[in-house]
Amino acid sequence: MASRTAAGARLPERPGPRRRAGSPRAQGRHLLRSLPAAQTLARVIRPCYGPQGRQKLLVTARGTTVLTGYAAAILRALELEHPAARLLREAAHTQAESSGDGAAFVVLLAEALLLQAEHLLRAGLPRSQLREAYAAATAETLALLPSLAIRSLGPLEDPFGALYSVVNTHVVSGADCLTKLVAQACWATKELDGGFRRERVGVCTLRGGRLEDSCLLPGLALCAEPCGQVTAVPGGARVALFVCGFGLAGPSAPATARLSGPADLATFRKGSERLIEKQVAQLASACINVAVAWGDIDENALTQADKHNIMVIRATSRRDMVYLSEVLGTPLMCHLLPPPKPGKCRRVYQQELGEGLAVVFEWECPGTPAVTLVLRGATAQGLQGAEQAAYRGIDAYFQLCQDPRLLPGAGATEMALAKMLSEKGSKLEGPNGPAFLAFAQALRSLPETLAENAGLAVSQVMAEMNRAHQAGNFLVGVGVEGVINVAQEEVWDTLTAKARGLRAVADVTLQLVNVDEIVVAKQSATYQQDSNPVPKKAKECLFPVKDQLLGTME
Repeated sequence: MASRTAAGARLPERPGPRRRAGSPRAQGRHLLRSLPAAQTLARVIRPCYGPQGRQKLLVTARGTTVLTGYAAAILRALELEHPAARLLREAAHTQAESSGDGAAFVVLLAEALLLQAEHLLRAGLPRSQLREAYAAATAETLALLPSLAIRSLGPLEDPFGALYSVVNTHVVSGADCLTKLVAQACWATKELDGGFRRERVGVCTLRGGRLEDSCLLPGLALCAEPCGQVTAVPGGARVALFVCGFGLAGPSAPATARLSGPADLATFRKGSERLIEKQVAQLASACINVAVAWGDIDENALTQADKHNIMVIRATSRRDMVYLSEVLGTPLMCHLLPPPKPGKCRRVYQQELGEGLAVVFEWECPGTPAVTLVLRGATAQGLQGAEQAAYRGIDAYFQLCQDPRLLPGAGATEMALAKMLSEKGSKLEGPNGPAFLAFAQALRSLPETLAENAGLAVSQVMAEMNRAHQAGNFLVGVGVEGVINVAQEEVWDTLTAKARGLRAVADVTLQLVNVDEIVVAKQSATYQQDSNPVPKKAKECLFPVKDQLLGTME
């Protein structure tokens, strides 16, 4: 670190008693107590970073097995006890939820910044000055970031290049096919004013086949099947959604029917049947011919629905119900009553895809308000990864509709920022100079990780990238076989996601830099209350006395 620091920004050695460099105490003691936890967490995530990253076979606490290379899923499965590791995981999850990707970026860059902060603290920089210098370096980085956005996604341009890097992180193979399908689905549901609603692209997973057998269906497809004799509505479908069972509503409190004889039982049964007939007739009079219920299906109610030609569908998840409600524009009903505004679509039919059945809600207009991406796969783990990749791609396209600016991917943006910060840090005096150089060194660690995961010679690749960036070519990044031109290879990152990731890294790093000691309250042992309140030592003293008394009585 001292060799990269300018003469005017050189820091004095930290005062205090010197220890031998080889002593175990000097080597094992960290000035930043959160650094070992960050390094351990980064060691787990680092092999999964980038398109050539490896996968993790996770066995959760419930015993389920998950095969994934998604950093957020890996962090979610870890049982962390260190408070600094939990704080870092929270920052990574926030980045993944807000931007759809970038959890590994947050963890790796935060670990690199903490390592550089350790070097600065050992050089004698006080923590208060280190925080201010790191904050200044973060502000400078965020200010320089928009200048690297050399292109924007056009309103009529295919978003394949902008979505590929996001989708490729989650699937082992078939990223090209999946990215094309996600791009087509997003493009088909884009509004005329350029807006985009994420709920208009549905994802349905079905076992069987390969990922290349996935397809797009107009409308919405749910993993469900009709329950009665009516299996399709060929035209003019009017849909009602019920978040309850299709039948009589159960009482909210325990109730007991007081029946004095067989006549009362027959009257009670006939009354229930008349009530079910009335409720289903009300649906039919409101022209409802499709009923989707999230609950049990009563046989008598199903018989009445068949009599009125009402198609009854049993949903498997509440998420599907909410999704249908948002797209169809109809409310979720808690009781078996006609909705004030039923959902309308062209037709509803059952379709066999792979080894499962799906119910498709199709619209009649050519620009359908919703499209479903049907994913196929041989294993549940592969389908889960493909589903996550599809949703992350949809989130990335939503961000592009808000801010279409794109950054060079494959580590080119990090190398360009590192060059700019190094040039400015070498001219600054005081603590800001070394902090800028430390920030630049931390940014260089990300393309190094990309080259390492791709199986390349890291020193050679970094030397070629450094030479190209020093010459002013900011479009050079890390590829599969070496350095590449990201503009020719169409490897891009979104400006919004990168800026949010840098802010998340800065926040968590500044919090951990100011921690000098971690104090954990000791957990007390479980106290088992004894039925006899006499202490143990008192019991041991009482037993001999009792024996003596018994001997005297004999």
